[in-house]
Amino acid sequence: MELEGQSVFVTGAGSGMGEAVARHLAAAGARVGVFDRDAGAAARVAAALGGVASAGDVADPEAVTAALDDLQARHGAPRACVHCAGIGPAKRVLGREGVMPLEDFGRVVQVNLIGTFNVLRLAAERMAKLEPLGSSGERGVIVNTASIAAYEGQVGQCAYSASKGGVVAMTLPAARELAQFGIRVMTVAPGLVDTPMMRAMPPEVQQRLGESVPFPQRLAHAEEFAALVEHILRNEYLNGAVIRMDGAIRLAPR
Repeated sequence: MELEGQSVFVTGAGSGMGEAVARHLAAAGARVGVFDRDAGAAARVAAALGGVASAGDVADPEAVTAALDDLQARHGAPRACVHCAGIGPAKRVLGREGVMPLEDFGRVVQVNLIGTFNVLRLAAERMAKLEPLGSSGERGVIVNTASIAAYEGQVGQCAYSASKGGVVAMTLPAARELAQFGIRVMTVAPGLVDTPMMRAMPPEVQQRLGESVPFPQRLAHAEEFAALVEHILRNEYLNGAVIRMDGAIRLAPR
């Protein structure tokens, strides 16, 4: 897909990997809708890119619909949707404070898995109504974000791993279902990425984590994630798959 002039919806775009994606795609000529639960962060990024800011919970159908309505009115229905929003609190099934509250598990699944599906379905609905591009009949691309924790969840990550495992599992059936409309679905499973959440850790912890990566021995840059997303959008033969971006690391139990 050629990105110049195309409307793109990016969730979690107020910071971290989502912001990197929004900036990267805007630089490539896309018109970006910036969606984040932090309204101030969304407005800041959108203002810098000439984009459209909106705020809300990705699992809230009304909030996502309103954001897509606004983007469509100003820049057209999205040809691409990049879903980066998510949460990752750690909590043990049985910890010192007792059993993990069921609502804590449910909240992670609600945001990371149900939120992903909510955005996917609402974006796909609009893409399916667009005119096809080129000889293949492509209408749109949806890129979701999982995690290598979907495969090697660590202690305290039952909820997070389950939610991201669900994102991995929905990739192929969603791609198969949406193929009739010319819509591709892909997922990226990042490893250890240098984001604001990671930078909140002590420097020595960040260094140790980076050195645990086989090669290159450092944290991934958010811009590398954004560059991979751009390639997925441009390469129409990428469909129904999950790409690990992790420097060959496999997470230890702790």
